[in-house]
Amino acid sequence: MHDLIVVGAGPAGLATALYSARAGLDTVVIESRPSPIDKACGEGLMPGAVACLRELGVPLDGHPLRGIRYTDGHCRAEAVFRDGHGLGVRRTDLQAALQSEVVTRGVPVLQRRVSEITQDARCVTAAGATARYLVAADGLHSAIRRQLGLDRPPSGHHRWGLRRHFEVAPWTDFVEVHWARDREAYVTPVGPRLVGVALLSATRGSFARQLAEFPALAQRLPDTAATAVRGAGPMRQDARARVAGRVLLVGDAAGYVDAITGEGIDVALKCARALVQCLECGQPARYERAWSRASRRSRLLTSSLLWARRQPRLGPVIVPLAARSPRLFAAAVHQVAR
Repeated sequence: MHDLIVVGAGPAGLATALYSARAGLDTVVIESRPSPIDKACGEGLMPGAVACLRELGVPLDGHPLRGIRYTDGHCRAEAVFRDGHGLGVRRTDLQAALQSEVVTRGVPVLQRRVSEITQDARCVTAAGATARYLVAADGLHSAIRRQLGLDRPPSGHHRWGLRRHFEVAPWTDFVEVHWARDREAYVTPVGPRLVGVALLSATRGSFARQLAEFPALAQRLPDTAATAVRGAGPMRQDARARVAGRVLLVGDAAGYVDAITGEGIDVALKCARALVQCLECGQPARYERAWSRASRRSRLLTSSLLWARRQPRLGPVIVPLAARSPRLFAAAVHQVAR
């Protein structure tokens, strides 16, 4: 019997496996898809996430990022990261690097589909593997969360994301956030001649239609994209709890607010570390509070920015206010980055 089964080989699941292996726990990862795994993602790692990956010994090449820039076509606000740089990294490269390190540490990654999990007072079983605990890291629309009855109808407004890449030399070493009436475009350099563009919107539509709302950005991009469109959403997903018996939720499966601050991977890595610390001391129930502590700042910042975004009078002046209050904007960026 294993100590831990991790279902899902995205960043949250693989980081959990790495922290678990470091703690000496017998761990196995189960994932139905072959590596490398891609998904819609802004692909900008905040300095906090870079530090976590360094702690885990994961080697990463990427485009160094100095900070965050907001622009609405008329004015601009930018702030430099105070504590190290971020990295623009293709999602596939990040996932492959994490999985390579997991395999190097001797953790098996099994390509299997988990259709059902069973648990009792002693163990939990999934896809033919049995362990003391199971971590569900199976993403935004987690099947395990749903099977356990932990899905909660999402509150708030729905938003969707689209992402694709363009073969063009980066014109910035910032994560550049373009603001329009009810949507944002996130520009992240991820290579010497590759830029990722992620669009977040309260309304659904094609990538081309959404991009047309950002004419200044569209003019910088070549007519032909380098990759196909990837989509995600609705973004908001709520869970009733993060712990159900011997099953614990991490990453997007544990609940997600929105991608507006770009902190998803950073929070997932920190929650993975907190989860394994709870298992190390034999107190899985403590993870509920540990998850709340590790994700509280991000959830508060994200919810506050989304609330401001929706206000008819406040939403259109977010970028002008940030430009007129550089210290306040720098403080907000520091909170996102640390």
